[in-house]
Amino acid sequence: MSVPDYMQCAEDHQTLLVVVQPVGVVSEDNFFRIYKRISSVSQVSVRDSQRVLCIRYRHHYPPENNEWGDFQTHRKVVGLVTVTDCRSARDWPQTLEKFHMQKELYGSTLYDSRLFVFGLQGGVAEQPRTDVAFYPSYDDCQAVEKRVEDFIESLFIVLESKRLDRATDKSGDKIPLLCVPFEKKDFVGLDTDSRHYKKRCQGRTRKHVGDLCLQAGMLQDALVHYHVAVELLRSVNDFLWLGAALEGLCSASVIYHYPGGTGGQSGARRFLGNSPADAANRHRPGAQEVLIDPGALTTNGINADTSAEIGRAKNCLSPEDIVDRYKEAISCYSKYKNAGVIELEACVKAVRILAIQKRSMEASEFLQNAVYINLRQLSEEEKIQRYSILSELYELIGFRRKSAFFKRVAAMQCVAPSIAEPGWRACYKLLLETLPGYSLSLDPKDFNKGTHRGWAAVQMRLLHELVYASRRMGNPALSVRHLSFLLQTMLDFLSDQEKKDVTQSLESYTSKCPGTMEVITLPDGLTLLPVPFTKLPIVRRVQLLNLPTSLRPQKMKSLLGQSVSAKSPFIYSPITAHSRGEERSKKIDFQWVQGDVCEVQLMVYNPMPFELRVENMGLLTSGVEFESLPAALSLPAESGLYPVTLVGVPQTTGTITVNGYHTTVFGVFSDCLLDNLPGLKTSGSSVEVIPALPRLQISTSLPRSAHSLQPSSGDEISTNVSVQLYNGETQQLIIKLENIGMEPLEKLEVTSKMLTTKEKLYGDFLSWKLEEARAQLPLQPGEVATITVSIRAKLDFSCQENVLQDLSDDGISVSGFALCSPFRQVVRPRADGKPASAPEGGRPGDTSQAKYPAVPPAPGCLQLRRARADGPRPEQRGAHPAPRRVPANGDPSGQVRLREFPRIPRGEGAVCKFKAAGGGAAGGPEPGDQRQAGHPLGTPVPEAHGRGERGRAAEPARPGAAAAGPSAVGKP
Repeated sequence: MSVPDYMQCAEDHQTLLVVVQPVGVVSEDNFFRIYKRISSVSQVSVRDSQRVLCIRYRHHYPPENNEWGDFQTHRKVVGLVTVTDCRSARDWPQTLEKFHMQKELYGSTLYDSRLFVFGLQGGVAEQPRTDVAFYPSYDDCQAVEKRVEDFIESLFIVLESKRLDRATDKSGDKIPLLCVPFEKKDFVGLDTDSRHYKKRCQGRTRKHVGDLCLQAGMLQDALVHYHVAVELLRSVNDFLWLGAALEGLCSASVIYHYPGGTGGQSGARRFLGNSPADAANRHRPGAQEVLIDPGALTTNGINADTSAEIGRAKNCLSPEDIVDRYKEAISCYSKYKNAGVIELEACVKAVRILAIQKRSMEASEFLQNAVYINLRQLSEEEKIQRYSILSELYELIGFRRKSAFFKRVAAMQCVAPSIAEPGWRACYKLLLETLPGYSLSLDPKDFNKGTHRGWAAVQMRLLHELVYASRRMGNPALSVRHLSFLLQTMLDFLSDQEKKDVTQSLESYTSKCPGTMEVITLPDGLTLLPVPFTKLPIVRRVQLLNLPTSLRPQKMKSLLGQSVSAKSPFIYSPITAHSRGEERSKKIDFQWVQGDVCEVQLMVYNPMPFELRVENMGLLTSGVEFESLPAALSLPAESGLYPVTLVGVPQTTGTITVNGYHTTVFGVFSDCLLDNLPGLKTSGSSVEVIPALPRLQISTSLPRSAHSLQPSSGDEISTNVSVQLYNGETQQLIIKLENIGMEPLEKLEVTSKMLTTKEKLYGDFLSWKLEEARAQLPLQPGEVATITVSIRAKLDFSCQENVLQDLSDDGISVSGFALCSPFRQVVRPRADGKPASAPEGGRPGDTSQAKYPAVPPAPGCLQLRRARADGPRPEQRGAHPAPRRVPANGDPSGQVRLREFPRIPRGEGAVCKFKAAGGGAAGGPEPGDQRQAGHPLGTPVPEAHGRGERGRAAEPARPGAAAAGPSAVGKP
């Protein structure tokens, strides 16, 4: 016997083998439709008896295996069922002849045969025949199962007659010697009258009768015959047949102990004539209940009064003894080179039994022995089948890695060089089945759950084989997906050279088929999830950035105050305050504006040993329609944390959530979600987007100054302008407001304030009229409104010279002249060692010998606020004041500072200089006083100090115009 049956189980020893084959031209679909219906009749209850016949069907069986039918009767083909198509009576003789030729292949062992003819009607079909059944079509054949049951009953009649004939003791007749095919030449010339020879014949005959009893459903009789055969064959050292007798004894004991079968679903047997509860127990794998049919043991059996003894089953082996007897039987088979197939099948049967007994280590010993059994030169298909069955058996006993190893060997065998047409699809399918055994999952999320599981070197080798197999299959998208998975999940285990090789291969594949984020569905239903490159580059921190200072929305104070909500009638509600606290913890405390460019900063680094080029990098958002502006970057090899700013423009209002980012690396498009990034630090990912607000650009008629009046508060934009005025002089400041945004300006507020000063100003230092500007409201996009501000300087020089000199010597500046003065007195302590009086005789313009000290400047701030005139929108009313918008290059406070030149003696006149400034410029020394020589009073020289705009989003002012610092207030 040369072809092993790897699907055999111990309980198959009680079955009758029936072969079902097509005759002539029969479509494969029609044949397997009938084969499925025929094989459904696997057990038949014998008429007038409680015995049950078990049938095993095969649609292909090697005729050479049939020669071992005397050695083990379950290998003998005892029944043949053929299926044929015959459309006309003229084809009937030829069809019948083919049927008889098919019978001749198994003629020496056949008990009976049947021919099922489909499509033939008329006179021939009406002739009664016992071995032929006619059916009009494959759809109209309701009686097929009944014909099969009748056929099995005819097999039982022949089987029973053979059993009785062999079991009957005929004294005086010589018992024939049963032989296997390779033994016939060894027994030529032996003394047939010797005692040794007779014992050999008796032992083999007893073993054969035991097989027939087991097939006939007489379990106890079979056990008795097996025990007798073992003793006879052991005494004459007939090891081959001794192994067969031991295996038959083990099979009968397995049927006794495990009525549910040892072969899983395929090996489970249906038992007829029992209650549903009994049937459930019989189908339960590993069931230990003793369910013996008493009637099967009394019909022509040992003794009709032995049911009690049979119930105890004293001749049955225990579960532990079954394994020991299998070991002995395999040891006997191993002595014969030609019995390799029998030995291999015995190992497979023992493994299935040990799997039920949960004895995995002993089962692995049987499988290890099966691996080294030397069979004849196997074909490639037989090798694939052998390795696949070994893999399934190792999986059955829980050896998953060993199972994966043999399945991978089977996959490599599918594409062996000796095969003319390699089966790359079969190879790829088997490789996929090995993944669980190597702790490898094709879901990238499984690699973010902690430490790495499995051997990385073996996993990388397997992934490379999947890439190569998918490429040879002609599926480049599959190759890109597996190679992307390899690079993403095994990056930490790849050497520098391997990283370069993998990325070069990936770029080569993606040049023909770019990688996408679509799910790939294989023909067998397996789905491959997308693989985002979250490690190329690695992101460690994500931070949403506030808008630039010139674009940040500001809130307007409501009439009730900022801390009171107009939506509730109560001044304070703890429930409302608690809910607002939770909302604030989830959202970021600043806001974005619809239509403005918003930024998100990522801290990334490149883990690759070469420069990493990232293309088409942008943001992934939800909640608000968002236009992402992609960026491209190049990171140096193994760089540290590198800041990357991604920008976009929200198109609608609401709450926007930054879910992640998308990249294109090595031709693979990836959507990387923040939730899937390990070790990520983020300060929040949700921010409120408010409606678009107006944007103003402010320019003035005065030149800008390079010095700031006061430090910037951080939330204001300031611009400094300078002006020089004589005492009592008035000059006009023209402020132009240009709407550079997309929303109309509906409301404008202008305020002013004076910073701390030591001098007295009479009258209004700054005055303006808004009638002309208000008439232009609402200011549409692109339009310009103008405001004229009058700057008037009037200082008090009425103090006596000696008093001013004394105060100057003491380091005290007096500004409290009239009680109605809005300024307060500022006193500075006298400096130690200061002379009582200043030297006289100083020349005009000599500041080092000035007779009078310099007067500090008088600073002032001009603030402009803008908004829509109709008040807050319905959704903005109440506790949430309407945000205001800071102009691009202006400051809410256009600060004007007054500086007086050194005092001039009374009667000679006075000159003063005024300076308008904002709080945004960097501080520095004030410009020195300049006078024109030869004039007693000096000629004031105007100052012009220019500086650049600070607001990045604002448009530059017109040439020659300086930007003032008003602040504008708007609302959504």
